[in-house]
Amino acid sequence: MKINVAKSAGFCFGVKRAIDIALKTASVGVKVYMLGDIVHNQDVAEQIRKAGVKKLKRLSSGKGKIFLIRAHGAGQKLIKEASCLGYTVIDATCPMVKEIHRIVRNAKRNGRTVIVIGDKRHDEVYGIIGQLKGEAIVIDAQENIPWQKIKKIKKACVVVQSTQNMDKALEIVEILRPRIKNLKFFNTICRPTRIKQEEIKQMPKENDVMIIIGSKTSANTKRLFEISKSLNKNSYWIQSKKDLKPNWFKQSKTVGVSAGASTPDETIREIVNYLRRLD
Repeated sequence: MKINVAKSAGFCFGVKRAIDIALKTASVGVKVYMLGDIVHNQDVAEQIRKAGVKKLKRLSSGKGKIFLIRAHGAGQKLIKEASCLGYTVIDATCPMVKEIHRIVRNAKRNGRTVIVIGDKRHDEVYGIIGQLKGEAIVIDAQENIPWQKIKKIKKACVVVQSTQNMDKALEIVEILRPRIKNLKFFNTICRPTRIKQEEIKQMPKENDVMIIIGSKTSANTKRLFEISKSLNKNSYWIQSKKDLKPNWFKQSKTVGVSAGASTPDETIREIVNYLRRLD
């Protein structure tokens, strides 16, 4: 059984950078806190916890403490609140996400209504609309376009959550174009996501079975799985080698392996080694 691992599988630049910042910050001997996980991966979250970074449900007095902004970013109100409470704020937001923040703030200043194509409950989307005091329209699917609001828009700026499905996002933009006279579109799907999605459009056609590795909370992993499943019914989304089932590989000559941007290399290696032993 031949095992083919995607060249783009695993950490992207933004995730690696955020983890490095978290670990470096944790080593300075000051109490470090976050709201949520640094990235959407259980193994990474555990690594950061063991390094000494603690998760909070809400902010309290921050004197002598550090507040770490996660890779997905945060709204301006939250950052201001942390500073006012006395926290030293360290920002681990992915630079590509920061660029989306810059775009939407400029758009708002220029009188454009901001439309975000993305998951309404995703941390990155909260951070994007948090640049605008919540004044943005979020579209998560074609069937959920709020036409009553769209009809009233004269000038719009459309951005995309950095890990969205490229094809689906572009389809939504083309639906909006005829309805909004002055529409400015920024394709803010990040380069690592584009590369991963291009690979996953080919691999399911070339392999008998596809294994997609990543946490169930990972949006970019979810996209990879959705694309793979649409092309090869023998596609499986797993978080660790414990999730693998030997019967998936009966009579399989080739297995393709890809992984989300927050999946550690160690996890990928463990799964590949297990598949080799299984063969």
